Amino acid sequence: MAEITAQLVKQLRERTGAGMMECKSALVEAKGDLAEAEVVLRKRGITSAVKKASRTTKQGLIGSYIHHGGQLGVLVEVNCESDFVARTSDFQELVHDLAMHIAAADPQFVRKEDVTAEALEKERDIERARALAEKKPEKILDKIIEGRLAKFYEAVCLYEQPFVKDNTLTIDQLIKTKIAKLGENIVVSRFARFKVGDAPASTGSAGEAAVHEPVQA
Repeated sequence: MAEITAQLVKQLRERTGAGMMECKSALVEAKGDLAEAEVVLRKRGITSAVKKASRTTKQGLIGSYIHHGGQLGVLVEVNCESDFVARTSDFQELVHDLAMHIAAADPQFVRKEDVTAEALEKERDIERARALAEKKPEKILDKIIEGRLAKFYEAVCLYEQPFVKDNTLTIDQLIKTKIAKLGENIVVSRFARFKVGDAPASTGSAGEAAVHEPVQA
């Protein structure tokens, strides 16, 4: 088995447009064989999903999930390209699964790009202080902090989180499998999570929920 180097991951990413984690996973499965890793990505539908990522999504559904006892609920808007796909059982199942996942995992942002500068800076400060307390060498502090931020993103960003029904898939990978199957671009537009007795800091008033939306370019 060939060593899975950062350069090899970069090569596969440049050839396919797939994400870094998808490329690394495919290379591990392909035992370091670049050509075979491309086949793995194609089988997973990831390369076709990347090609569809720029397509406009103006249709879709607003899904909901209410946890047993009615103490926790979620609304999520998931968009696709056509009303036809929005009416399919596969798309509806995805929307329901995403709402259920949000209820269980409590993400704060849709994607990594949506994390506010304030939240990111705060996390960087925490990790820097932690690394210094652990007596890590000053020259590698930035590298350590960036590595630890990956865990932060996994905790707070919907697309980075392991899917609660199958933790071998991230939400991003789950959506890409549906894109490959249904043949249309699919995106999570926004979501709101409501918990009885929880007034979110971002609204400052009881009975409301923060709506998490992607940042506008």
